Amino acid sequence: MVSPYDIEDIFPNDPASVRLPRQQAGSTAQNLAVTLLADYTLSTRAWLPSASIVALLEEAGVGSGAARTAISRLFRAGILESSRDGRYSSYRLTTAAAANLSAGGAWIARFANRVEPWDGYWTLVSFSFPQDERGRRRTLRGQLRWLGFAPLYDALWVSPDAPNPVVKERLTTTTLGTMTMFRARQVDLATPASRNPIDAWDVAAIARRYHTFIRHWEPMLPRIRAGEVSGAAAVQARTEIMDAYRQFPIVDPELPIELMPANWPRAQARELFVTVYDRLAAPAQDHVRTLVTRFSDVPSSEIRAHSTAEMAEAADAS
Repeated sequence: MVSPYDIEDIFPNDPASVRLPRQQAGSTAQNLAVTLLADYTLSTRAWLPSASIVALLEEAGVGSGAARTAISRLFRAGILESSRDGRYSSYRLTTAAAANLSAGGAWIARFANRVEPWDGYWTLVSFSFPQDERGRRRTLRGQLRWLGFAPLYDALWVSPDAPNPVVKERLTTTTLGTMTMFRARQVDLATPASRNPIDAWDVAAIARRYHTFIRHWEPMLPRIRAGEVSGAAAVQARTEIMDAYRQFPIVDPELPIELMPANWPRAQARELFVTVYDRLAAPAQDHVRTLVTRFSDVPSSEIRAHSTAEMAEAADAS
């Protein structure tokens, strides 16, 4: 299980943001701890005894030593803050981390919910960097990818969306090299050498990812609707489906449905995600509340699983 709230995807290279852990193969304890705290304490920033966080991580297959190390590293990174009562420590998300997680969760929950038609215009960003600034060039490409752009050519990136304040703010942080942004319609040259901007994305590969997601999760729906998924299994399923679904806004930044093949599976994937994540909220919340009360007298009302609708609204309310 990996955190759906990977700051390298949601808030890349932002010195003003709290740096949540980078997703790393074979080392997911920090990511998982952030996910669990976000899923069940984000709205309240409840204090949880370290023993209860360790127990939640152990249920997910993380050893107690690795769990404690993860908590310590998150504290040093400014993602968690601590309080002590004698020999016992409790932790909660810092204000900055909670704000970042709330914005990231809203971004994921709102994905695939667009209704307005595409205006037919592309946003293009062209850039040039000195040869010795390869690192900054890589950083800019990462920023563009996160912002919904894709490379039509090496130094010409495109997006079907009009530039919003976030795009403009992110790109103004580039201090070296030169950059131009403009909006335009494509002129089809009717020649084999003409490349359609949508070809900057591997549409077939994106469709395969959607279909893999649907094939994996759809068979679970009858068990979920029958109330047969509960306890630690409900917590794990919610985390895993979030981890899988949160990648879609990156690989498919709501590309215009007018340009997609017939029966594009984006809406089906969203409906499946919402159904699984929301229907398992209550049993997962009950399980986390029961586990936490073994280690503290934290009011059960402070352990609260959010729905996708609540996630989508959270950033506006903050």
